[in-house]
Amino acid sequence: MAEPSYEELKAKVAELEKQQKSKRSGTLEFRVSEKGAVSVYGMGRFPVTLYYEQWTRLLEAGDKLKEFLEENKNRLKMKNAAE
Repeated sequence: MAEPSYEELKAKVAELEKQQKSKRSGTLEFRVSEKGAVSVYGMGRFPVTLYYEQWTRLLEAGDKLKEFLEENKNRLKMKNAAE
């Protein structure tokens, strides 16, 4: 296995710094996984990954989900946005 070049290492450091910056700013990041699903990073420790059909179904139910969340707010745990 060959050692990575200086340029490869420099690119990797830049990528890692970008990831750290997005984690700190609370920014959501979207990526397509190797299996063709959409992963959302920045929501928690692990990404949320769903396939296209699942995302569209969830988005169509957005108003219903918001209503459900409000109705059950007193029973739900709240986490700081920074976590």
